[in-house]
Amino acid sequence: MTTPTSSPADNASNPLLDFSGFPRFADIRPEHVAPAIRQLLDENRALIERLTADPSVPTWEAFVEPMNEAGERLGRAWGVVGHLHSVKDVPEWREAYNALLPEVSGFFAEVGQNLALFHKYKALHDGAEYATLTPTRQLILDHEVRDFRLSGAELPDELKPRFKEIQEEQSQLAAKFSENLLDATNAHEELITDESELAGIPEDALAMARAAAEAEGKPGWRFTLHMPSYLPVMQYADNRALRERMYRAYATRASEQGKADWDNGPLIGRILALRAEESRMLGYANFAEVSLVPKMADTPAQVLAFLRELAAKAKPFAERDLAELKSFAKAELWLDPLEPWDVAYASEKLRQSRYDYSDQEVKQYFPEPKVLDGLFGVIRALYGVDILPDEAPTWDPDTRFFRIEKNGDLVGHFYLDLHARPTKRGGAWMDSARSRHRSAHGTETPVAYLVCNFPSAVGGKPATFTHDDVLTLFHECGHGLHHLLTKVEDLAVSGIHGVEWDAVELPSQFMENFCWEWDVLQGMTAHVDTGEPLPRALYDKMIAAKNFQSGMQTVRQLEFSMFDLRLHAELDASADKTSGPVPVERVMALLDEVRREVAVLIPPPWHRFPHSFSHIFAGGYAAGYYSYKWAEVLSADAFEAFEEAGAGKGSLLDAETGARFWREILAVGGSRPAIESFKAFRGREPRVDALLRHNGMVDA
Repeated sequence: MTTPTSSPADNASNPLLDFSGFPRFADIRPEHVAPAIRQLLDENRALIERLTADPSVPTWEAFVEPMNEAGERLGRAWGVVGHLHSVKDVPEWREAYNALLPEVSGFFAEVGQNLALFHKYKALHDGAEYATLTPTRQLILDHEVRDFRLSGAELPDELKPRFKEIQEEQSQLAAKFSENLLDATNAHEELITDESELAGIPEDALAMARAAAEAEGKPGWRFTLHMPSYLPVMQYADNRALRERMYRAYATRASEQGKADWDNGPLIGRILALRAEESRMLGYANFAEVSLVPKMADTPAQVLAFLRELAAKAKPFAERDLAELKSFAKAELWLDPLEPWDVAYASEKLRQSRYDYSDQEVKQYFPEPKVLDGLFGVIRALYGVDILPDEAPTWDPDTRFFRIEKNGDLVGHFYLDLHARPTKRGGAWMDSARSRHRSAHGTETPVAYLVCNFPSAVGGKPATFTHDDVLTLFHECGHGLHHLLTKVEDLAVSGIHGVEWDAVELPSQFMENFCWEWDVLQGMTAHVDTGEPLPRALYDKMIAAKNFQSGMQTVRQLEFSMFDLRLHAELDASADKTSGPVPVERVMALLDEVRREVAVLIPPPWHRFPHSFSHIFAGGYAAGYYSYKWAEVLSADAFEAFEEAGAGKGSLLDAETGARFWREILAVGGSRPAIESFKAFRGREPRVDALLRHNGMVDA
């Protein structure tokens, strides 16, 4: 059966097809999705048919540029749909997104397998014009040939339909995984009507819980599994039974221990089986090998060795952290044994005891307006750009819009959506709304989405952020700057595009470091009640506590990374050759094995961490979660250049070093290998020393 399509005339007023400016979020409706996306798919297919039928030798101008333009229009429109599915996941948008997802996935699978199209790119890659192209365009063609091979272009014709089916099903499973997790997160609530059960929970968290209950027409205080509600309970509630209930609900989300329709276990098994089948079809031993082809790292063995080397250095510090926590919890809190739902609570008490301050105390100095002013001030000092409020349609009244200028010239725009909502998927992320590129109309400037899930303002006061929230905001803004400050005008490697996945976290993790600098914090803090800046004495306590439990935090990240890598290197390789789902029991058994090797905190056997591991099952990090630690080596080393430049000056906001970082890292995007960009900035190969020093994992 053929899919009904709409003629361009029918779509003349469709806001999803208006590429003249910013997305018309005020006008876009779910019913616009199918006709708009199908028209763009038809246009792309017609263009491909025309270009592949042309017997002339392909050229960049006559072949690549039309392909880029058509693909950019489809990518922008579908990107808006995907974005709304993430930030406004109401039934109508979920249905519209899922209805078109198989068609879009199928189209890209078709393109990747189109042998005639592959031959056109290869002819240009192997032809005389290649030598006359810029190094950037040569790299793009290198990547195109590589990606066609990874997309199954060279598979026998009889295998291509199956390969396409695999891609389509994986897209659907990833979307379903994310939806199950959001639904399971939204489904749980703790409604407390006796105020005595809420001892220890900070006033702002209680006010938010009271407002949440009132919004539902319920008495008392309503706590949910969304992080702004969940974390204060785990960190501060004296009520151990409440902490245990919340912990169990959070730890078993989207598993067989809840609603069957939301169980991600079968999806995990199916996703792994499909990835294994895809890998075998492409001639690789496992999906980890496939994942690493476009990354900096060469082999799974190399990555595993890197993770184990870090684990060997970090685990002694983690064991010391845990021993101290257990001893304190037993002696001071009468918590023996220390249960998993006690860890955040006991850690906060230990931090207060040892350093004489709490996260809650620090939070009062980070009201949202002041934090944003401080963030924008850091960016201005480093790169000489101005961030100014601007106007454009948005998807929620809470969302803001800004433009970036350099000496009065427009650089780019970004949307800022900071607060948690029930219809918004969890976590924080940056995504592209439009990439910098040169088109027939001139240079199109980039536009980014910056999305977080922070608490909202309550009771007439501005929202206040924990220092961890501030770190998250700076992190996502680092991704945004990578996208927005690019100077590359070839779409495929502009901004974050084409950057190796294990290097893409460099600019984001780099930005986090400034959140620990006194001259930065002075300008971005003001007590929410008094307006007083962060006291130097409190800052000194924060610095003293900066590496509090850094060993435990490091091995936790290494646990996730090693689990992800081995999952896709070992279980993939032994998956059922008929593509039957990998039993979730084997997934859990592998996780237990990894924990025995690197972890110091072992969760209860009923814990279902994989069922909410969206990064690898719904977020593109499959066999790539190690990228956070890999890139952290690069980012810590890069930040050391600012430490060196600022030594003795009282500030690390060195404009000359910032200009070099922009020129050699941010501006070039994916137009050259990341290691070359790093060496151009640093003048040498990366070293792990700065990372270990920043994390306090060096012996005094």
